[in-house]
Amino acid sequence: MSLKDRITDDMKAAMRAKDADRLSAIRMLLAACKQREVDERIVLDDAAIVAIVDKLIKQRKDSVAAFRQGGREDLATKEEAEAAVLAAYLPARLSADEVAAEV
Repeated sequence: MSLKDRITDDMKAAMRAKDADRLSAIRMLLAACKQREVDERIVLDDAAIVAIVDKLIKQRKDSVAAFRQGGREDLATKEEAEAAVLAAYLPARLSADEVAAEV
C-alpha cells in the first residue's frame, strides 16, 4: 500500500469518526500533494510525499513559534496538533547510535 493510499484511508476513517481536526490536517496534506501533482504534471511517489509532509511540519513549527510570540496559545495548540497528525506519515528517524552503526 502506497503512502498516498494510506493517507486517503486515514481521511475516510477520520470522516467516519467525525474527527474534524484530524480530517482537516489530512485534507490539507492531500491538497498539497494534489497541487504539486497538477503543477508539475507528475504522479508523486512515497519519497515526494514524505518531502511534502516534512515541509508542512516545518511550516507548522514556524507558525507555532509565531503564534506563541504573538500571545495566541490557542492557535499554537491547533498547529501543534496538526503537526502531530502529519508526523504519523514520516518514516521512523534513526537515533545517533543507529546512524553510527550504519556508517
